[in-house]
Amino acid sequence: MSHPLDFIPTSSRKKIFILLLALTFILVGIFGILDAPLRNPASPSGIVSFELAGTVEKANTIMESWDSRAQLFAAFGLGFDYLFLLVYGLTISLGVLMVASKHGGKFAEMGSYVGWGVLLAALFDAVENFALWRLLSGSATAFCPRVAAISATIKFFLLALGLGFALIGWLRKKK
Repeated sequence: MSHPLDFIPTSSRKKIFILLLALTFILVGIFGILDAPLRNPASPSGIVSFELAGTVEKANTIMESWDSRAQLFAAFGLGFDYLFLLVYGLTISLGVLMVASKHGGKFAEMGSYVGWGVLLAALFDAVENFALWRLLSGSATAFCPRVAAISATIKFFLLALGLGFALIGWLRKKK
C-alpha cells in the first residue's frame, strides 16, 4: 500500500510541510480564542466536552450552559473546523510520510497505513462536526451525541497514533 501523499515530490515535501505546520499552528491559535467562551463547569474542556458528551442529556446540559454568544462561537468553530481538519490531516499525514521515507523498510510500510489513518481521522472529524451541528441547530436525533462521541474518540486515537508515529520516526536514528 502506498502512502496517500506519495504524489508530492520528495524535493517539495519539507517546504509544504513547514507551510502546513505554520497554518496548523495559526488555526490552533484561532481555535483557542473560539473555545474560551465555551469553557465553564458544564463543559470544562470547551468544545471537546461537547464532542464527547455522548448523550442527549449531557449535550443539552452543555448547550444550556452556553449563552447565545458562546453558541455562536461553537457554531462558527464547527464550520471553521472543516478547514482545520483538512490542514491538520495533511500536515500530520505528510509528517508521517517524511519520517517513514527517512527510515524505509517496515517502518515506511507502517507509515503508509498510519498516513491513511490520519486522513481517516479527518473524515471522522467531519462526521463528528455534522452531528454536533445537528445538535446545535436543534434538529438532532437521539443518535447524534453518540455518533459525535464515537467519531471524536476514533479521531483522537488515530491522530495520537499519527503524531506518535511521526515523533518516534523523528527521534529514531536513521539506519
